[in-house]
Order: sequence, then structure tokens, then C-alpha cells
Amino acid sequence: MTFLNSLFGPGSGSSKTTMVAPEDALPGRSAPVLQAPRPHTVLGSSITGPWEPGTRVLYLAMGCFWGAEEIYWQVPGVVSTAVGYMGGTTPNPTYEEVCTARTGHTETALVAYDPTKVSEAELLKIFWERHDPTQGFRQGNDVGTQYRSGIYWTTPEQAEAAQETAKRYAEVLSAKGYDAITTEIEPAAEAGPFYYAEDYHQQYLSDAKNPNGYRCHATTGVPYPASAA
Repeated sequence: MTFLNSLFGPGSGSSKTTMVAPEDALPGRSAPVLQAPRPHTVLGSSITGPWEPGTRVLYLAMGCFWGAEEIYWQVPGVVSTAVGYMGGTTPNPTYEEVCTARTGHTETALVAYDPTKVSEAELLKIFWERHDPTQGFRQGNDVGTQYRSGIYWTTPEQAEAAQETAKRYAEVLSAKGYDAITTEIEPAAEAGPFYYAEDYHQQYLSDAKNPNGYRCHATTGVPYPASAA
């Protein structure tokens, strides 16, 4: 894996804050846990594609994926969103398995967008500001390897924007006394498949499901440099 900086090491002897070795990961299954994807509850679009030509897909891990997905489906230019598991070993994991920290996955939001309407820099500005990328294997009270921060890119434009925005935000955070950024930045192809989460997780915070559900936004409160977006 490629890291902007090294992730925090194991904390307090808890297995949930130690990355599982591939040989110790749960076996998983051959069939996907989301076997019949429904249209996006809010946007009405497909959550699996295909989308219109020119649509790009970016995968973002920023803590609990319920709140992350809700943030992005509201962004003009975003075509669709979905939640799932990425960066691990276990094939087609369930939510309960991911929560054991024995699959190696992080909770991830898929963001499909029209780059003529919203830029990578704009999407990543939101990413940096709406979680704390310095916390390693946690976001606020949510503790475990599944809550680590990650950007899994699919285009050269995304890769360039990820590295540039990470560098800029790291400088701002350092000046404010924060620890180093621990965000994983790597090609989606190397992070492994994006496994769609169960249906009840998709658009979990929509009005049709759980509008008053749990949201975790353990932000630093430090704005991204305005001149850089």
C-alpha cells in the first residue's frame, strides 16, 4: 500500500486497531452481499452504473460511510453514490464481518460524478474538511481499522488532485499543531474490489430510511485553503 504518511500503530492492544494479516482474514464468500441493487433512494440513478459517458468514479473513506455518502449525494454534479468496503482481503464481506476488523476493509463511499460540473479539487476539499485525516484507525468515538481515511483514485486527474490537496491540507494542519495526515492514497485497482454493502446501508440517512440516523463527522475544524480549490 502507498501511504501519504504511516498509519498509526496498534493502540492499547486492541485487535480492532491492528491491520489483520491476509492469512488471518475471514474467508468471506463468492456471492455479493448486495445481490439486487436498487436505484439510488435520493437521486434515482443506478448505484452500480453504467453511467453517462465521461462520468468518473472516486472512492473515499472518511469514517462511518453513512454520513460520508449523505454529504456527497448533495453535491451538484454528483451522479450517484453508494457505500461499500474497500482496501481489505476478505471477498464479499458483510458489515458484521468488517466490524470485527478481520477483513481489512475500510468503510468507503463511491462517488460517481460529472467532471464538467464538479472538479476533483472540489470533491477533495469536502473530503478533507468533513473528517479528521490525522486519526489513523478511528474517527471520533468510532474506533477500528474500518474507519481509517483513504482516497482510492481511478484517473490520473484524481491521483494528481489527491496528492496536491493532501500536501496543501497537511501544511495547514501542521501549522495548527495537528499530527501528520494518515490517509491512504492509492489506485483503486491496487486497493482491491469495491464490495457493495448491504441494501439497508445504501443511502441509509435518506428521508426514506433513517433521516435522523447516526452521523459521525469528527472534523478538525480547520478549513481547506480557499485559494487552492
